[in-house]
Amino acid sequence: MSIEINRNIDEMKLKISKMKTISERTKLGGGQKNIDKLHGQGKMTARERITALLDPETDSIEIGEFVGEGMYKEHGGCPSGGVVVVMGSVSRRLCIIVANDATVKAGAWFPITGKKNLRAQEIAMENKIPIIYLVDSAGVFLPMQDEIFPDKEHFGRIFRNNARMSAMGIPQISAVMGSCVAGGAYLPIMSDESLIVEGTGSIFLAGSYLVKAAIGEDIDNESLGGATTHCEISGVTDYKMKNDTECLQKIRNLIDKLGHKPNAGFDRTESRKPNGDKETIYSFVSEDNSKPYATQDLIKSIVDGGEFDEYKELYGQSIVCGYARVDGWAVGIVANQRKVVKSKKGEMQFGGVIYSDSADKAARFIMNCNQKRIPLVFFQDVTGFMVGSRSEHGGIIKDGAKLVNAMANSIVPKFTIVVGNSYGAGNYAMCGKAYDPRLMIAWPSAKIAVMGGSQAANTILQIQLAALKNKGEVISEDQKNEILDGIKAKYEETTTPYYAASRLWVDAVIDPSETRKFISIGIAAANHAPITEEYRLGVLQT
Repeated sequence: MSIEINRNIDEMKLKISKMKTISERTKLGGGQKNIDKLHGQGKMTARERITALLDPETDSIEIGEFVGEGMYKEHGGCPSGGVVVVMGSVSRRLCIIVANDATVKAGAWFPITGKKNLRAQEIAMENKIPIIYLVDSAGVFLPMQDEIFPDKEHFGRIFRNNARMSAMGIPQISAVMGSCVAGGAYLPIMSDESLIVEGTGSIFLAGSYLVKAAIGEDIDNESLGGATTHCEISGVTDYKMKNDTECLQKIRNLIDKLGHKPNAGFDRTESRKPNGDKETIYSFVSEDNSKPYATQDLIKSIVDGGEFDEYKELYGQSIVCGYARVDGWAVGIVANQRKVVKSKKGEMQFGGVIYSDSADKAARFIMNCNQKRIPLVFFQDVTGFMVGSRSEHGGIIKDGAKLVNAMANSIVPKFTIVVGNSYGAGNYAMCGKAYDPRLMIAWPSAKIAVMGGSQAANTILQIQLAALKNKGEVISEDQKNEILDGIKAKYEETTTPYYAASRLWVDAVIDPSETRKFISIGIAAANHAPITEEYRLGVLQT
């Protein structure tokens, strides 16, 4: 094993170690003191509830673990956005579980909380899988109400989606295991079935203090909207549960009885291990994402048996396309090439740049996968499209548009893994978040931005220097370097995978060795949603 490969492995392990450190802190939610307080009330934490609900010894994936990372510091932070979202098996049925974390500001909704809840509902709607809500929330975080309450993609969209999912026949079950107040009180009654835990669960449009202030009525919260009230008087809820454990078991019983519907028919065979061990997949990406590697080898470290049937291998080599299996599922892979290759054009260092012929090849391959009903997996390590007069005269914009058109109109499910760089229009063409991948995940080595840090910093520096020059100010080389370093540091902070994950630009930051699991569970979910439309493209410049 070469020194370079060893260095890559060590660097990836360091990045994974950092990821785990952030993860451990995040999973504490609002801190041990608040966890102890919750336990003292006889309640489980959000993560404990989800663990108890999932089938033991089965794979699951968390969506948005790092949401809110580094955000809302003036309000004490919002770990995981104050809500935990997991896709996993409940009574042998793949479900989305949404659990408010009452240790974070009593489960109050920050703006990013709303975005994460909507993402969970989007996953359920796209894949037509059941969604389970474990409610324990104080409602909207009032100091930021203007950023969560009134707009199209804000709090009210949750209930719109409840109605839409019901019309689509997607099962929804709500368990009120703590507070469920104000607008949030509509969630249980808009779900198919609702449960409430005696003594801890409560549902009301206005709590006892607000009722007293509004109409002068004296009443306690339990009488106003507790389990007995809603199971015996109002009829809002369907099942009165003694405690969290009994409530979660009842949900498992309800899911167990669900009927089955036709699936999409994606092909699956017996799973086989990929080439190499865990460290093999760590060995490709360099510390700063600048060194070349053979994309085909990276793919073979992920797919079953290392078997990869490459499409148009000798043409358009800056994008690698081909067929493979991941955990038994048939997939079509589109990946950026990073190695130096030799062709009739001579030796070429691609470095993740997309050329015209590659865009044309990838578009054709995507069309084939749609024709054959094969899910698409994109591996992003892209710096953008090739620039310069030769590329422009050759129609790079036209060929790039063809690729974007073919990808954006895909009717098969798409999954995107950001391995290294994800810059500019390359992010778009390789199925970035704006193009509706069913899941978009990032390795700890990922960088997502409109361009690389050095290029961006130098561009911003030139603009600032021009402004200073217009004011008649003279800047020394040392001052220029100081300004440049400051710009670069600030810019690169916004390109990290955690910055992207905190804002849900990606659904998860993962250990690369878990890539197969995320793809497999993603396709298993997508297989619940039959494809009912034909693949069509719009107007293309050919």
